[in-house]
Amino acid sequence: MVKQQNIAAGTEGYSKPEVIKEGIIVAEAALAQAPPLEGVPTGVEGVDDLFFRVETKGGRIHKASLGGIPRYAVMNLTGVSDTGKSLFVEQFACKQASRGEPVAFITVESPAPFVAAGLKLRAAAMGLDFQAFENRIVFIDAASHTALREELPNLLETLAYVIKTYKVRHTIIDSVTGLYEHREMMARAVVRRLFNFMKKWHQTALFVSQKRSGHEELTAEAAGGYAVGHIVDGSIVLAKELISSQYTARIYHRAIGEVVRLFRIDGCRMAGHDTRTHWMEITDTGLVRVLQPVSELFNKGKE
Repeated sequence: MVKQQNIAAGTEGYSKPEVIKEGIIVAEAALAQAPPLEGVPTGVEGVDDLFFRVETKGGRIHKASLGGIPRYAVMNLTGVSDTGKSLFVEQFACKQASRGEPVAFITVESPAPFVAAGLKLRAAAMGLDFQAFENRIVFIDAASHTALREELPNLLETLAYVIKTYKVRHTIIDSVTGLYEHREMMARAVVRRLFNFMKKWHQTALFVSQKRSGHEELTAEAAGGYAVGHIVDGSIVLAKELISSQYTARIYHRAIGEVVRLFRIDGCRMAGHDTRTHWMEITDTGLVRVLQPVSELFNKGKE
């Protein structure tokens, strides 16, 4: 009789809400479980001092460089094509491996052998001996294996195995966008599962995400909408602009035909950070380097 009434009322399958006490924690207990705030050097010149912690000394508040991105942060690195995203994460991978910290590198766009060749070039440009740490970079080749690229549970199970087997501390996905291409409605669900996985396994992670050419250059929005930027701990935006008119030439103080590259940290929950837009360049040896803030050029022009 009760079941018939529920069906009539449209409440079949209804369950009474319950209090999930395991999800309640006071700040003191939560803080006791939090890791110390420390930086992970990126291997990219000009970036590490852009993150900071706030300290109090002698009753005064001041900023102290973190020396890198926050450990255990999941960072979104986004931009259109040819802005240096892959170069950035390759430098990061080489830096961590050279410091004795193993890296899991999930290749989604290019097969692992080609990425390995690029890493060797990046290491040489950084003045590092790739052979000394090449076994600390472990590839998961999702670009070559559909079962990894199209089935997220397979990818996460494989990554868990790699983390346990090789004592991995850092994970790179290049690119996370490739895990939900042609099904962007799933973007938030995919990124959320990846984010939760990285937190569970105490990874410092970089997710490369592609931007459509129609998006504004200096926004953090990636393919899939705001799925990535709203879930991860922070975003780094890489941009480029071709100087194609006298107007942009005057703005950027560059000749027509040159390419201007820009870098900005678009939020970070885990640490303070520089909020300015910086000049960036890709050197003739194939390395990304971040330079002074763009505002310094305009301020000099006003003097």
